[in-house]
Amino acid sequence: MLKLLRPAMTRILTPLGRALVRRGIGPNAVTAIGTLGTVVSALFFFPMGLLPAGAVVITVFVLFDLLDGLVARMGGGGGSTWGAFLDSTLDRVADAAIFAGLILYFFSIRDALLVGVTLFCLVAGLLVSYAKARAEGLGLTCDVGLAERPERLVVVLVATCFGGLGVPYVLAAGMWLLAAASAVTVVQRAVHVYRQTRER
Repeated sequence: MLKLLRPAMTRILTPLGRALVRRGIGPNAVTAIGTLGTVVSALFFFPMGLLPAGAVVITVFVLFDLLDGLVARMGGGGGSTWGAFLDSTLDRVADAAIFAGLILYFFSIRDALLVGVTLFCLVAGLLVSYAKARAEGLGLTCDVGLAERPERLVVVLVATCFGGLGVPYVLAAGMWLLAAASAVTVVQRAVHVYRQTRER
């Protein structure tokens, strides 16, 4: 579903992409700005309990993940192997900051169970990304799984926003759902890689 929405989002962001290119701002700068904004927002808003505000601001910066590729295609420079590496690496930094901010929030309200669940989500999310990177480094494919990065971000940000607005149980349910989906995705990717190695 999220992949189907990407063309529509690209059309919406195209004017902004053109404006950035005209001002000489390249995709690597866009990636860095998006990551910095996400990290600062997550570690500022979430620990203070400002969950809806944090979720909305982070969503804006997450859109930079689409914008950097758009700027690269428009000739903004930096669309390179280094740019791809930087983008993937900073994505992990941004994801870690989001979950770290939530861990600090749950710690502040003394919810030890959700601290543990959120920590599991952080680690499992990193494993999902690592499994794909390691498989591709071995010349295999690993583009499978229930909860890739866009899906994980949608779940955590929507659950956080509505949880902060007072909708009962939605934040806890979202974190448990994300934990389960991330674990399933790790297993799916391991099985997918195993089957490829057996066929060789």
